[in-house]
Amino acid sequence: MMMALGMFIFSLETLVYQELQRQTEWRHGSTSRIGTNPARQFLGRGDDSITLPGVLLPALAGTPLSLDTLRYMADTGKAWPLVEGTGRILGIWVIESINETRTLFFQDGAARRIEFTIALKRIDDGRVDLLGAAVSTSGNILRAIL
Repeated sequence: MMMALGMFIFSLETLVYQELQRQTEWRHGSTSRIGTNPARQFLGRGDDSITLPGVLLPALAGTPLSLDTLRYMADTGKAWPLVEGTGRILGIWVIESINETRTLFFQDGAARRIEFTIALKRIDDGRVDLLGAAVSTSGNILRAIL
């Protein structure tokens, strides 16, 4: 397992990204002042985004159904926990976009090569500690139901 977004697992059998690009922003407000530089004030954290570009080669590894699964997840509008294969929790993320380019076609129109880019945005307030509590609570609820 390379990474998990909710219950979707990025792996050789499903979908392999070739890079993980992360951009984190911080906001600084500016007020103009006469005769000197503008005054700046830290306003807090800005957007945190991850881009996952990759190539899917259905004959060798992965399946185009994985992209359909991620599109279905995005259609729900829900946010998903993002966890690296190392166990590091990255927070709660939404799927902002999926771009796909299909090339090198078989006679039936199936693509031999599918390049993709998945864009994610973080929506939690950086409180990863709450994710563990939520997972624990949902586990307790499931045990109570079963």
